Amino acid sequence: MTSCDRGTDILVRAREIATTVLFPATLAVDAAQVVPATHLDLLASGGFYGIAAPPDAGGPEVDFPTVCAIVETFASACLCTTFVWMQHHGVVLRLADGQSPRLRADWLPRLITGECRAGVVLGGALPGEPKLVARTVSGGYVLTGHSPWVTGWNMVDVLAVAARHGEALVWALLDARESATLTIEPLRMVAVSASNTVTVRFAEHPVPADRLIGTQDYAAWLRADAAGLRMNGSLALGLTSRCATLLGPGPLDAELAACRTRLDTATVPELPDARAQAAALAARAANTLVAATGSRAILLDQHAQKLAREALFLLVFASRPSIKQALLRRLIAPPAP
Repeated sequence: MTSCDRGTDILVRAREIATTVLFPATLAVDAAQVVPATHLDLLASGGFYGIAAPPDAGGPEVDFPTVCAIVETFASACLCTTFVWMQHHGVVLRLADGQSPRLRADWLPRLITGECRAGVVLGGALPGEPKLVARTVSGGYVLTGHSPWVTGWNMVDVLAVAARHGEALVWALLDARESATLTIEPLRMVAVSASNTVTVRFAEHPVPADRLIGTQDYAAWLRADAAGLRMNGSLALGLTSRCATLLGPGPLDAELAACRTRLDTATVPELPDARAQAAALAARAANTLVAATGSRAILLDQHAQKLAREALFLLVFASRPSIKQALLRRLIAPPAP
């Protein structure tokens, strides 16, 4: 079987799961504010926890456009499930490319199968003054500070943590478990609450040397982060796709296709505006669905209100200063005559 065949096969599976399992349950997930373990188990058994892994690490050899299409497909069905599952892939890539062969050997096979599930803690990687810092001590590091947005608490086993250490980032693999030095604060959000997103606080939290994934120049991280903005845009595309489906055939279909093409073809300097375009389109699509649905749209058993709240969430999710500026330019632009 060629890599193209494998990509087609896994995308077909993703569409079947989205249609038969995720979308029929999405309102119940939103109301219960918890992602069912069965959803994540299904994605694991389907091979979806390993799609970002390189073939030499045991990954299924799925190309990047197919990964983006899978994210869009799942997001069109249940944004909460997709949001929790997405956090995992950055950890897989970090371990596959990291500087610790032992951590890679011990953890990567289980992460690829989904037996072990991961989240990310980016407090030290966010632009501006570091929110989470690492200090060298005998036998490793200690972490102090916080990370404001950590998704999937109680649904992930380990965390890939980025803490600033001078001009570098220290990456560590830590257990997702509270302790005297690692505490959490649940966040109340208007949407995607089932993702169980929390703030994690560290108070001289120890990182033994054998849990160090590696270190990275912070400026290099920022460059890589700018180049990697495409995938998160698939969440907005998925939400717009669901709105378009519920509205029926119309101009939104062509706008969605054009927005997807722009994200796929954008250069690194163009990606922030392409991401802003996707978020703005999702917000407009959701508002259109609310208007088309009418007064019933404000009832909690209606897809329109949930999608409108999720579109609000996507206006700020995984944003960067450049995306925010581009989005504000779009949102306050004068209407066409």
